[in-house]
Amino acid sequence: MHPVLLPDAELLKQCELRTARRRGPGGQHRNKTESAVILKHLPTGVEGQAAERRSQPDNARNALKRLRLNLALEVRDSEFLETTPSELWQKRCPQGRIVVSPEHADFAPLLAEALEVVLDHLGNLHAAADQLGCTFSQLIKFLKDEPRAWQLVCQWRTSRGLPALS
Repeated sequence: MHPVLLPDAELLKQCELRTARRRGPGGQHRNKTESAVILKHLPTGVEGQAAERRSQPDNARNALKRLRLNLALEVRDSEFLETTPSELWQKRCPQGRIVVSPEHADFAPLLAEALEVVLDHLGNLHAAADQLGCTFSQLIKFLKDEPRAWQLVCQWRTSRGLPALS
């Protein structure tokens, strides 16, 4: 199973948690406590970190969210292709329209699935959109919601001799 699909508790069992002091805004409290949180997924080496809050629990939540997003971007798992579109994708893509905010917990698993399908179709976004049951323009909009995902797709396309997308 792709790690992005694991429940929080299961994913955290596979992670190393470190705390650190970070510089920046937040006053003296920030400079005196280890409120920054770094999560490292041990099986993959992928990290997520957060330090923008003064509260360690707030930073831990943000670090977990960033870890999931980084896992979606960096870990490929062809298991998605066996069930594509997944139940989650079907729920979030009624009538060809992808309905999810980049801030929502469903965003990272959907992104991982979309990237796997795009890669399977060698960067052909029309074919990927057809397989996912969404429109071409919706898939592009969804991928652009995470600039690193869009950059990755553009790299895949150019490495295969396909025209660049803007």
